[in-house]
Amino acid sequence: MLIKILGSGAGGGFPQWNCECANCRAVRAGAPGFAARTQSSLAVSADGDNWVLLNASPDLRQQIAASPALAPAGNGAVRGSPIKAVVLTNGDVDHISGLLTLREAQAFSVYAARRVLDVLSGNRIFDILARNLVARVELPLDEKIALTGAGLDLGLSIKAFPVPGKIALYLEDASAPDFGTKEGDTLGLEIIDHKTGRSCFYIPGCSKIDAPLVRRLEGASLVFFDGTLYRENEMIEQGLLGKTGSRMGHINIGGEDGSIAAFKRLGVARKIYVHINNSNPVLNASSKERETARAAGWEIGEDGLEVLL
Repeated sequence: MLIKILGSGAGGGFPQWNCECANCRAVRAGAPGFAARTQSSLAVSADGDNWVLLNASPDLRQQIAASPALAPAGNGAVRGSPIKAVVLTNGDVDHISGLLTLREAQAFSVYAARRVLDVLSGNRIFDILARNLVARVELPLDEKIALTGAGLDLGLSIKAFPVPGKIALYLEDASAPDFGTKEGDTLGLEIIDHKTGRSCFYIPGCSKIDAPLVRRLEGASLVFFDGTLYRENEMIEQGLLGKTGSRMGHINIGGEDGSIAAFKRLGVARKIYVHINNSNPVLNASSKERETARAAGWEIGEDGLEVLL
């Protein structure tokens, strides 16, 4: 199984279009140790020819252009794409809006929780994906299903599972408990290679590493995990947004209640942070926070990173 990080940034990317925080200033200036990032997405393939996208970011056209493996095959067909399926972990704008890039009468499959499929059905702009070509498939929870697209067996299975998180911002109901969040609004994914039986996990949004998630991840070979914020209050402290990480549905990296501490006991062989917000000090390769993460065995994901599992 080949996994490629298409985008390692959080919503807005890095630098964010309207942000003048210290990190965004540094990356615009080309400062050493800072790398630009597009918005969160992975691509996975069992054979190197047919690909599955894990989330479809607003930067998808740019990501495809930067990835020769995702270009048309050059087999003489007027149109075609090696992208055969898209799996969505939630209904966030930065995870579904890239679907609009995949218009133009191309066959593929979209896999998502029922609540996210309802969002797509409830907004007619997504009807640009012709229903006679683009299958919409509900993801059952905790059930392994084989991925198919454009009439092909993709050699991969997926198991979706609920993780602690929050409903998409634009769907929040201020009058409801937890803003109307329900099970399945935030999913983690286990991707399994049919030939080798090996698997990896993709969890770009998670507010807490609870007991079920601990049991699921113990001894995993590879985990791509939510690296949005390093500190719970960093957005507030930098004057960027008056919300904590937990209010946004994201666990912090550092601290006693952070992901570094929680993963210490899990025995995960390889751990890579993705969905990294522009406020996060780990974006600076020379920061003490980056060194703390690396010392704990974590990699800071970058666009274009490829992993063979």
